[in-house]
Amino acid sequence: MTKYIIRRLLQTIPVLIGVSILVFSLMFLIPGDPARVMAGEGASEQTIENLREKLGLNDPAYVQYGRFMSSAIKGDLGNSVRTGRPVMDEISTRFWVTVELAIYSTILAVFIGLIAGIVSAVRHYTLTDIFIMIIALFGLSMPNFWLGLVLIQWFALGNLPFDTDMPKWLFDIIHMRPSGWGESWRQMVLPVITLGTGGAAIIARMTRSSMLEVIGQDYIRTARAKGVSERIVIYRHALKNALIPVVTVIGLEFGGFLGGAVLTETIFAINGMGRLTIDAIRQRDFPIVQGTVLVISVIFVLVNLLVDVSYKLLNKRIDLN
Repeated sequence: MTKYIIRRLLQTIPVLIGVSILVFSLMFLIPGDPARVMAGEGASEQTIENLREKLGLNDPAYVQYGRFMSSAIKGDLGNSVRTGRPVMDEISTRFWVTVELAIYSTILAVFIGLIAGIVSAVRHYTLTDIFIMIIALFGLSMPNFWLGLVLIQWFALGNLPFDTDMPKWLFDIIHMRPSGWGESWRQMVLPVITLGTGGAAIIARMTRSSMLEVIGQDYIRTARAKGVSERIVIYRHALKNALIPVVTVIGLEFGGFLGGAVLTETIFAINGMGRLTIDAIRQRDFPIVQGTVLVISVIFVLVNLLVDVSYKLLNKRIDLN
């Protein structure tokens, strides 16, 4: 196991180098002179030239990349053009908000997706199976921004799609706050549902497919022939062996939640990494954009490593060496 982890960490180095090159190239791929964009409209040529010299933009690209990588390894991603604060300080104030949102959304997606997928597989080709898969397809097709706006209309503003004289105590229960994060659980419910719905649909479909494949194996039929209860057959024998592809999807979804929280954070006014990235793009704050993309990419690579290691915990027969 230790050798495998070390080998995988070494294999991530080329990936991270490729990511760093792409992140560094963001400054050059965006149209216009970065120094002129950072200086703002109306800046004099002398001011722009001084900024270009200060940022080292007059140096060759490979020299700039070497300087960028050297600083990044030390944890220095430069300073924000907008605030002048270190990029890592700007990210650290928003980082855990996005991580919390991604974790809670993943928990919701796993809880709903596993239950729906198992029930659908056990009752395959029945009306229950068809209904669950239709709901999963609907959840997979809904854009996050549309679902978020609908949930705000229904559960924050109280504009339900049907006329009803709702008791005040019931409205107080379902009434959610449409913006912010962390002050109350009412702020967290709608963003988590918005972000986690699509992941739940994907996990449900993958769980169903994997469970159906495992249920048809000989050892499952043997366990049933021996008189083992159906509950033990499903949850101890079938589910455990069907989880490996599902865990892969869960890891990818978690990484997707980290990077895909941009729209959700914008809709619900959550001060996370996604909203920080959007604000930085609007204000042409290139160091912030580079820093957020690099941090999210590194986390995504590490999550994939943890997913690979978890295979051994799920199935002892898998040889990681």
